[in-house]
Amino acid sequence: MNILIDNKSGEPIYNQIYSQIRSQIISGGLAENELLPSIRGLAKDLRISFLTTKRAYDELEKEGFIYTVQGKGCYVAPRNAELIREESLRRIEEHIEEIVRIAGNGGISNEDILEMVRFSLEDER
Repeated sequence: MNILIDNKSGEPIYNQIYSQIRSQIISGGLAENELLPSIRGLAKDLRISFLTTKRAYDELEKEGFIYTVQGKGCYVAPRNAELIREESLRRIEEHIEEIVRIAGNGGISNEDILEMVRFSLEDER
């Protein structure tokens, strides 16, 4: 597992950890039931507070991305199809909002956008 902390980003460190682990789980980079680094071990490797790492892990567990086995550690939770679907929908909505903004600034019509989407969908099949 690879986590990079950007101290200049302005994003809280716990959220950077949370986002990167979540992304690796969703993409399949971290396998179901894979053991994650211990909270203390990850904190030491990243040279951050134990509490910061614990907060990221707590959020991941609350959202259903990981589970804890007392005395053994934290593991990647089995893939929840609904959770993955919701995350995918959220990301698509973000991209659509950006597309609409760019199209509006460029004077591109809704019909042109829809035609581009249809073409992309046909290309994928």
